Amino acid sequence: MRLESLGERELISALRKEFSESRKDVILGIGDDTAVVRPGKGALLLTKDLLLEGFHFIRSLHPPYFLGRKSLNVNLSDIAAMGCVPKFALLGLGLPADLDTAWLREYFSGFKSATKEGKVILVGGDLSESKKVFISVTVIGEGKNIIQRKGARAGHLLYVSGYLGDSKQGLLLLKQGIKPGKNRKADPLLRAFLDPLPQVSLGQTLSRQKLVSSMIDVSDGLSVDLFHLCQESRLGAEIDLEKLPISPELRYFQKNPRSFALHGGEDYQLLFTVPPENKGALSRLQKKYMLTLIGKMTGRHDILVIDQRGKRKPLEIKGYEHFRDKRRTAPRRKKIRIL
Repeated sequence: MRLESLGERELISALRKEFSESRKDVILGIGDDTAVVRPGKGALLLTKDLLLEGFHFIRSLHPPYFLGRKSLNVNLSDIAAMGCVPKFALLGLGLPADLDTAWLREYFSGFKSATKEGKVILVGGDLSESKKVFISVTVIGEGKNIIQRKGARAGHLLYVSGYLGDSKQGLLLLKQGIKPGKNRKADPLLRAFLDPLPQVSLGQTLSRQKLVSSMIDVSDGLSVDLFHLCQESRLGAEIDLEKLPISPELRYFQKNPRSFALHGGEDYQLLFTVPPENKGALSRLQKKYMLTLIGKMTGRHDILVIDQRGKRKPLEIKGYEHFRDKRRTAPRRKKIRIL
């Protein structure tokens, strides 16, 4: 069945039934002019992400179930980067009239599974007809000890969670026709791109224990997001190339996996700075979370990488940036200065 034979009212009714979950902090959910929620005791956080067909995802390559999960989880990653708790979501969809309703059912199934894992309630949104699939998700969270991108000091240690570069390799494998379940070594990489997991629990733990001085999620690539972190704290950084967390699967497919780790993007891990006196407390989290010390913040106002011979050189900033000329992936200057 195509969406045009279903109609907007029927679709909203189905959505209301599918996502009809009650919670004490939700006064009105889907079905009225607006959602009405009870704020908690902390500050409110609001974040939004857009996913455009042909730009952020290719419909024929991205299973709708995973797309549903990803469209919420990339927002939850922003809340995680602030060390806070996601609470409510709003979903805006632009959909082609000839879209198969089976695709839509799978999308909603994936979205719902992500709400359950993230303990988030969908409280409203909007629907519209469009030529391609257009997804807009807003998430509202709350928190008390909010971690910002600024706050680091020279000498603070630089950590990252998880592996870096897997998502970019996963996308390349998808474009080569490799599908999930067909290649054991490829599956973790495909999953990293199709179904990234936000580090919400880690972010909240770091916030609750007050272990970090600044934090950002790695969505545009380590080099770009580290640049943002340095900009906000008005500092520079040094990272050790030998310490970058690279998965065995990425090493299997790439002769130069460091480039993917530095510039790949869409990893949705957390990059954060830690005062040296908190290093011991942070090490106690290693049993539950994969955390890697990759460098430190400096007062030099530029970003350097250290190779296996101990030689320092400027880091190229080559991650993704909207609206720039796509043919030029790095600034013209060889040395990146923060100020």
